[in-house]
Amino acid sequence: MQMNTEALSTLSEQVAATLPQATVSIAWGEVNVAVAIDAIEPTLRTLRDDPRWLFETLIDVCGVDYPERAKRFDVVYHLLSMKKNIRIRVKLQTDEQAAVPSVAGLFPTANWFEREAFDMYGILFSGHPDLRRLLTDYGFSGHPLRKDFPLSGFVEVRYDDEQKRVVYNPVKLQQEFRSFDYLSPWEGAKAVPLPGDEKAAKP
Repeated sequence: MQMNTEALSTLSEQVAATLPQATVSIAWGEVNVAVAIDAIEPTLRTLRDDPRWLFETLIDVCGVDYPERAKRFDVVYHLLSMKKNIRIRVKLQTDEQAAVPSVAGLFPTANWFEREAFDMYGILFSGHPDLRRLLTDYGFSGHPLRKDFPLSGFVEVRYDDEQKRVVYNPVKLQQEFRSFDYLSPWEGAKAVPLPGDEKAAKP
């Protein structure tokens, strides 16, 4: 449920006054808070503990990839206050080398969310209790949600009944890439002139 405009403005002003190091804005019916990488832990702690808001539920931590930027990743935290029925979004930017401080100590749900962001994007989290892949296999190479990850992947996985185990093979495309015209079936192809068409009477 989205907050009304007045409630959004009030929350935005309160957060901006309390967190001067943050950039606060309103977009898509939620208050957005942009912070530096080293400010994420104290920012989330303040939002969780301040009695005016009590953002005690971390709904999600996710990554976003902008490969054209020097700091290519956004890490986005979605918080919910069950007691006040309000939401807020906190964002920071990082790159492939800089580790984001883990907030698993503040919000236990962050444990697997951060593991997923590490697995899918390669985003590092310092101080995480168990930072390892979550969704891909142990021997998986690369990070599938990065924009530069090939759609076909690097290897294909299958179960070999003779060897009685899972085996990995390099990806082999069975056909050359094709050029599709993406025509709508209702529009049809453009008419190609046939011999004799020039004799037809034109209206």
